[in-house]
Amino acid sequence: METALILTFVIGYLAIALEHPLDINKASPALMIGGLCWAIYAIFGGTEAKVVEHQLLEHFGEIASILFFLLSAMTIVELIDAHQGFSIVTDRIRTTSITQLLWIIAILAFFLSAVLDNLTTTIVMTSILRKMVKQREARLYFISLVVIAANAGGAWSPIGDVTTTMLWIGGQVTTVSLIVHILIPSLICMVVPVLIMTPIVKKIPISGVVSDETVADVGGHGHAVYEVSKGRRNTIFITGITALILVPVIKTVTHLPPFIAILMNLGIMWLVTELVHRGEEKHVKDPLTVVNVIRRIDTPSVLFFAGILLAVACLQSTGILTHLAQYLDKAIGNLTVISFTLGLLSAIVDNVPLVAAAMGMYTLEAHPVDSQLWQLIAYCAGTGGSCLIIGSAAGVAAMGMERIEFIWYAKKIAWIAFLGYLGGMLFFIFVF
Repeated sequence: METALILTFVIGYLAIALEHPLDINKASPALMIGGLCWAIYAIFGGTEAKVVEHQLLEHFGEIASILFFLLSAMTIVELIDAHQGFSIVTDRIRTTSITQLLWIIAILAFFLSAVLDNLTTTIVMTSILRKMVKQREARLYFISLVVIAANAGGAWSPIGDVTTTMLWIGGQVTTVSLIVHILIPSLICMVVPVLIMTPIVKKIPISGVVSDETVADVGGHGHAVYEVSKGRRNTIFITGITALILVPVIKTVTHLPPFIAILMNLGIMWLVTELVHRGEEKHVKDPLTVVNVIRRIDTPSVLFFAGILLAVACLQSTGILTHLAQYLDKAIGNLTVISFTLGLLSAIVDNVPLVAAAMGMYTLEAHPVDSQLWQLIAYCAGTGGSCLIIGSAAGVAAMGMERIEFIWYAKKIAWIAFLGYLGGMLFFIFVF
């Protein structure tokens, strides 16, 4: 049975990794292996059906909490974007200095991704850079820096990256400890690439850096942009950002799962949106309501998470992940090296199943909440994916929007991203 499960998972994983060559959305093989793994376990596992069902439902409760959190957060972000709320930030980017622009873009991506997420931040920032930097080669460096900064920024925030959110919801890390331990390493992971890229980009002749026009109307998600009054735009932006920021606060105060807070805050956002647009004509109001905006959510990605997490949960229930953890402990032994390797692996394969596997491999009994292992996994899984363009959702989004070639990124950016990743890792090791 274990051989069948491993083969099913590996074959499905290969299909996920080869999503673009195969031209098959990764959600399809993820859902297939999620269902097949549990079917194999139920039929050939030698365990009573009721026990398997109980294990499945127990795992699905945890998975559902992650999925509802993501759906709610993505809807809030889409609402802000539909109301052109991000232009409040982007309108203020005005400079003709390449060095200043690199720092502004990096810092903005770093902190935006901590509040939003690395994927949305990359989409928005890529749209901005298309207007600001006309020279393609220079723009590729800027967008690559956005990928690195967005991934780094998402690592130290409980709502900045799917993997960090998984660890936070799973109880492996807490908000304050995560920020205290990971903020500076993540900052180093972003600063080192900026310092390296500055002299490189300066050598590229840049014909157009916008300084006298507004970077507005950024419809980063590929949907139509509708005119929204300044007052309504500001209201939705402030309400949405506040709703996201309050999630970890509510969790800390109530000790309830984060999806409760995000669902409640989405309900508040929904009410505010309805009140703001009350009395408007249907054709004006509809594109800006939650009912319409929620249709633009990246549902295939959510289904992908569901499938892969179900598959990993099955491997955990059958004890395969425990055996893997024991093997790694014997073969490598050093948890720091294991975490570092996990981060580099996330540049090749998706970091969501890697973190899910780590959560199944190591228990809270052996490694308590906020222990060094969980902090390292949060940092490594969040930032290691930047070493390759396909190593993160942010990288894949940038690759698709700007047609960044895999080989170009590997030759020009991979070593820069790795040095940033290594710098943050070394700081963490020597300080904490």
